[in-house]
Amino acid sequence: MTNVDDNKVTRKSEKIGLMNRIKPLLNISTLILMLALAITSTQAFATEIVTSVDRNPVSTDESFKIFFTANDTPDNDPDFTPLAQYFSIVNQGQSSNSSWVNGTYSKSIRWTVEVTANKAGKLVIPAILFGNDTSEPLMIQVNQTASNNDTTQSNEEIFLEVKATPEQPYVQSQVLYTIRLYRRVDVAQAELSEPELADAVIEKLGEDSSFNTVVNGVSYLVTERKYAIFPQKSGVMNIKPLSLMAAVIVNSQPDLRDFFGSRMTKNKRVLSKEVILNVKPVPASFTGKDWLAAEKIELSQEWSGDIQQMKVGEPLTRTLTLRGIGTMVGQLPELNSIKTDANFKAYPDQPVLNEQKLLNGITSSRQEKIAIIPSTVGKHILPAIEIPWFNTKSQTVEIARLPETNINVIGSSNNQQTETYQASKPTAAAIAQTSTLNKNTPISISNITDQQNIWRWTSLFLALGWLLTLVYFLRKRPKKIATDADDSQRLIVEINVKESIKNLKEACGNNDALVAKNALLAWGKQKFNANNLVAIAGCCDARLRDEILDLNQTLYGKRNSEWTGKKLLQAFTENKVREKIASNDAPVLEPLHRL
Repeated sequence: MTNVDDNKVTRKSEKIGLMNRIKPLLNISTLILMLALAITSTQAFATEIVTSVDRNPVSTDESFKIFFTANDTPDNDPDFTPLAQYFSIVNQGQSSNSSWVNGTYSKSIRWTVEVTANKAGKLVIPAILFGNDTSEPLMIQVNQTASNNDTTQSNEEIFLEVKATPEQPYVQSQVLYTIRLYRRVDVAQAELSEPELADAVIEKLGEDSSFNTVVNGVSYLVTERKYAIFPQKSGVMNIKPLSLMAAVIVNSQPDLRDFFGSRMTKNKRVLSKEVILNVKPVPASFTGKDWLAAEKIELSQEWSGDIQQMKVGEPLTRTLTLRGIGTMVGQLPELNSIKTDANFKAYPDQPVLNEQKLLNGITSSRQEKIAIIPSTVGKHILPAIEIPWFNTKSQTVEIARLPETNINVIGSSNNQQTETYQASKPTAAAIAQTSTLNKNTPISISNITDQQNIWRWTSLFLALGWLLTLVYFLRKRPKKIATDADDSQRLIVEINVKESIKNLKEACGNNDALVAKNALLAWGKQKFNANNLVAIAGCCDARLRDEILDLNQTLYGKRNSEWTGKKLLQAFTENKVREKIASNDAPVLEPLHRL
């Protein structure tokens, strides 16, 4: 009994010793695991901080703003000390924004730092530490200050500067028109005219920006505004001078009027210089069907399934996307112009058009979805898609291309059943052979043929009787004259719509608001059965709606400004592109990429 107890005590002691030896190892493993989890957790929940600027490039004598935007509260306050290497801080501030969208909470915090560059060149905005969180570095181009020898402007308290880039563009290519208002006085209010250019589409880009600069030793506050201009014909074109009417605050001693918030002002009118564009025609080296000028064009495709395992009768969706920089969406050509062979059936959807007006120009995209259904088994090839375009940066003709697409079509289960049934269907010879085997009386092929002839004549007789019966009942029914009347009415509507669009085009070209209104009313009556401009606007897309409402405001509002029709015509043209029209309808207004 004593030996048994001793053995138990020995085993218990061994277990305790083993546990004592394992415990330090477990503690070390636990510590390593906790450290790993802490590092992973810190990386997973790090706050993203994005760096951006209000414009790029800038000049050494201009201030610009650096934005640090966080998607959540960072670990600590920012340390902007690294900026002192290349920049001098003029001002800084902080703002935050919170929102609930579809039940999802989002928050953003933005730090704004206004700086000036200490030297010219490609400078790096360094990464800024927000405690354990870090912002992204960003490259910015700083140009040397251009000498300004115009002493007249530098002595003025307020003046305008305009610039067009390039001044020798190609027809329907983008021209960036930049307006800068320089002032070293306070302005109570100001009204700046819009740029005007006949036979051109003009679009405002983004929001105005402000910064400080020095001209010939004088400090100015600058407000910058940008437009994108697309000239629609070649030749010399003049952008008329802009006019600024400003109420400049006069420096004087405060009086009783200042107590009630009024200030003494003087009105001043400032004119900019005229800008001349020498617009070049389509170069002879461009041989494409549709003229397309842009800074960059990209063509891509996506499929909704595996094109190497397509099944007969089952559709796959092909998505074609054309993206352009420096071009409007109305200039992007149709993509689904390739005719498929008899092995496929194609069903295109309405195109999705998108256009963004950024500070550096207009970007656009056109997306087309086509449902493709194969009808035969085997390997097939969809032809390549090529979009010729003119690169306005390199001044060369390029081609956005999708290579040939190889498709493999396999048989579906329904096809296999059909083929099995057809393969097992008995022939006349088989019937004769089977009948001979099963009966003593032989059946010849001629007998089968005679029976088939009898049934053929019987079927023909019955079909003739059914046809005579149908003719009898059709004669008893009244004749339908409404069909011809409907066709005539539909033709009249189409003619009226075309005439209305023609009148609208002429009215917009002549800037005749009243004639444009009448043409729109006639068009809207035929298209939507609407009797006023507001009702017609509600049936159109956003851009055309705004232009129709602007025309309505011009005609019936209190303002007395002159109306120009080019924006309405452009919006109307793009609205036509967005409509899903029948395959036998032809567009009345020529798209921008047609010359």
